Amino acid sequence: MEIPPFGDIALVVAGAVGAGFINGLTGMGYGLAALGLWLHAMSPQTAAPLIAICSVAGHIQSFRSIWHNDRWPKLWPILVAGLVGVPLGTILLQHVQVQPLKLGVGIVLVLYCAWTAFIRRPPIVTGGGRLADASVGLAGGVLGGMASVPGPAAAIWVQLRGWNKADQRGITQPYNMAILAMALASAAAAGLLDRIFLFWTAICLPSTLIGARIGVRLYGKVNDLQFRRIVLILLALSGATLIASGL
Repeated sequence: MEIPPFGDIALVVAGAVGAGFINGLTGMGYGLAALGLWLHAMSPQTAAPLIAICSVAGHIQSFRSIWHNDRWPKLWPILVAGLVGVPLGTILLQHVQVQPLKLGVGIVLVLYCAWTAFIRRPPIVTGGGRLADASVGLAGGVLGGMASVPGPAAAIWVQLRGWNKADQRGITQPYNMAILAMALASAAAAGLLDRIFLFWTAICLPSTLIGARIGVRLYGKVNDLQFRRIVLILLALSGATLIASGL
């Protein structure tokens, strides 16, 4: 295997540190932050499982600081349904055009963020119970299996539920971690974890953990409103990225 140029390695390290920071701060957005730099140095086939393993590692590092057992009743319907949705999304991938799907999801995200930015008090959804939570988790899992975008559905839902930043992070982070772990296992089964993947993993894992540690420390210094705004910005950027790739 030929060693990549130093410039490519520097780009990948910068992407890993920045993505780790965002992941440590919000519990989401690793791929959004990393891909812009990583795709200059590696193929999408390498970048996808690399995002999964680095994101999961960042989640594990910060998991103890954000997890409390009292969040399990809120988490399990979303999590279990999401895991069921991933293979369903993979199956549907053979029958659905992904580009229009990405475009549609991107438009919904951008419109949601724009609408939320102009209202003082976002609506709070109190009905539906665990069935509604599971439906959102299933939708996110299906989107994860089809288009590798599991996070936005859960991120929007926990905001609409009116939960505070600790509960939002405590739900979305384990959810994203589980979905990405399943995606990583799928990539391993497909034989995508080759030598170049292992090379980039050795470089990106420590860089990610450094960025995630900084993000977790900053997380304790932001209030609920600031956290909500940061997540909305990430959702809007995710929507814009999906629209661009859909077009």
